[in-house]
Amino acid sequence: MVGNSLGKRLNGCADVARAWLFQEAAPRWIDPAIMGSDMFPERILRSGAPDLCDHRLFVQARSIYSFLSIGALGWDGNWRDRSSKALEHILRNGRRADGFYIHKFALDGSVADSRADLYDQAFMIFMFAHAGKILDRPNLFEAAYELMETLSANWRHPAGGFREGEIATTPPRRQNPHMHLFEASLAMLQATENVYWRDLAEELAALAEACFIDPDSGALIEYFDNDLKPYAETGKVVEPGHCFEWAWLFEQLGGRGTDISDHLTSFARLHGLDHNRGITINEVYTDGSVRESRGRLWPQTERMKAAIARSRRLGGEEEVLAICEAFDGLQKYLDPNDRAIWYDKIKVDGSFEPENAPASSLYHIVNSYCELITFAESQARLQVL
Repeated sequence: MVGNSLGKRLNGCADVARAWLFQEAAPRWIDPAIMGSDMFPERILRSGAPDLCDHRLFVQARSIYSFLSIGALGWDGNWRDRSSKALEHILRNGRRADGFYIHKFALDGSVADSRADLYDQAFMIFMFAHAGKILDRPNLFEAAYELMETLSANWRHPAGGFREGEIATTPPRRQNPHMHLFEASLAMLQATENVYWRDLAEELAALAEACFIDPDSGALIEYFDNDLKPYAETGKVVEPGHCFEWAWLFEQLGGRGTDISDHLTSFARLHGLDHNRGITINEVYTDGSVRESRGRLWPQTERMKAAIARSRRLGGEEEVLAICEAFDGLQKYLDPNDRAIWYDKIKVDGSFEPENAPASSLYHIVNSYCELITFAESQARLQVL
């Protein structure tokens, strides 16, 4: 339980988040004029028009998740029909004969790039977990299992983890696709309570602890050679946003996972925050020195999610304050002239890269806002009790 002043601040953040989802973001990104087909937009131009380009599979999976989650929060828009149409398009046109899913659709919905990628497959499993639960379609849980079995049969790497598929050239191998497979396994575990997914989650958590996390600094390393040893050229690169993201995932495992979460969060907060700009920066090294001081949007959401998970476990006001500060940092990225879209990168001087708004970021925002809203509601109930 938190004090009245901080509790009001937390509730205010949650109210802003819900209003933004329901009144600004969701109506714009699901607008038929923006979608234009059964698929969600890849990005929105600064003019407000859709970008007429190819549609990456993982962006479609993320967008389906986003609108299912907004709908589950109570938004009364056309989320069910739009999400179902995009899902059916993928199932009808995106699955290869070998069981993998393609990388990219053309604007007209045809296949633009038939290669398969581990990152994409992880987001398909993640999306299946949420779609199966929210749409009450248990056949999608079976689709997730079949895809995971295909991954296990074809892409397991003898040194641990999984091969990245047909797009990425390795080495270096990356922790990132494994993180999202970990996320997907936890989502499937929550949706089905099937021990198969717990075993996979435990396997990926153990892989991270043994190979991805630097034992000296407690930070998460990004790049590895084929044997999962830190890669010679970039083997000390750390993304604070991924430290926060793994911390949030480890919190869901409980037990030993909370100790790992504490180390990851401590490193990211000590070395990954720019307090002058109020944001999480992109990259540091394992010794804490800065490699890339710009800040993308998505690390701000992961900073907030880690604080929410820790607040659930630890209680007290410190983590609630961290939630609110992360929320304030994220707000900086919303376009003041069009609040339904955002900027992706903030520069050292506080200005933004003049880029279009990527739909891939909606998943990050929705994920963090759902966590924020449900947490604030639980804290409000405690206040009443």
